[in-house]
Amino acid sequence: MPKTTRQTKIPGDPVLPSEITPESVYLSRRAFMHSGMRTGALLGVGAMMPALGWAAPAWLQDQVGAHEPGTPIDEDITPEHHATSYNNFYEFGTDKSDPKRHAQQLTTDPWSVQIDGLVNRPGTYDLEDILAPHALEERIYRLRCVEAWSMVIPWLGFPLADLLARFEPQGSARYVEFTTLYRPAEMPGQRSRFSSIEYPYVEGLRLDEAMHPLTILAVGMYGKVLPNQNGAPLRLVVPWKYGFKSIKSIVRIRFTEQEPQTTWHKSAPQEYGFYANVNPNVDHPRWSQRTERRLPGSLFGSNRIPTRMFNGYADAVADLYRGMDLSRYY
Repeated sequence: MPKTTRQTKIPGDPVLPSEITPESVYLSRRAFMHSGMRTGALLGVGAMMPALGWAAPAWLQDQVGAHEPGTPIDEDITPEHHATSYNNFYEFGTDKSDPKRHAQQLTTDPWSVQIDGLVNRPGTYDLEDILAPHALEERIYRLRCVEAWSMVIPWLGFPLADLLARFEPQGSARYVEFTTLYRPAEMPGQRSRFSSIEYPYVEGLRLDEAMHPLTILAVGMYGKVLPNQNGAPLRLVVPWKYGFKSIKSIVRIRFTEQEPQTTWHKSAPQEYGFYANVNPNVDHPRWSQRTERRLPGSLFGSNRIPTRMFNGYADAVADLYRGMDLSRYY
């Protein structure tokens, strides 16, 4: 288990109070956690588990519960209820409420991750072995969906680069491919005859994107263990890309020389590019990407705001794409 936690300065445009949604309950809870930490107390997450609707293994509860908030958060975020009940996770259905409704039947313990491809230390590793060496960090990131809605979410996780380095990618590795669990008995969307995509779900990153310090593997959100509907027990978070790149419930990580054949790009390449960088200048064929609907809205408006290049992280990631035609490599 990690014995320390880190706070990381996130490059890019700061998340401003004027652009995000109030969440006073969350701030109050974080303030309480700070108070407890200063007196040597740890606020465990075990007591919160019934509210999540699933039972994470005790060691993972302890790991997340032992995460200490660092610098006090002086910004509001998307209310937890919205972030855990409005989801795209087609393995559980296509309606935004389907994942929360159906994901509670998913078995997440035991869990293992297969590491293979162009790597010197391949194998199948238990989740505890995957996570044990890594200190958890809290990262507050914008989440921008390709459907033109967005949220701001506090994730708990660690840099993907730290994990990938442990398995020693070979010199010929240029991409990293990720695969979601395939278990139709527990994931009703996978057994639907009317599915618009093939399963298991596959996503990928160029190796330099995967190794970028903004890219994390998340095991929690809002100071708690990830709920099933948000990708428990292990999901990718790549904040400058559209949300479908942040693959959920990962069971395989493969290093390749060739660009992976990713699920949505195979299904509709004219709509969902491999890179999927947030770009207000490149519209989806069926709607504009110049603005986004920040959730939740209100009775008096949809809370529509301008979309930023690379979701506001251009200063940190633009150099990854220097010289590329981003209207072609969308």
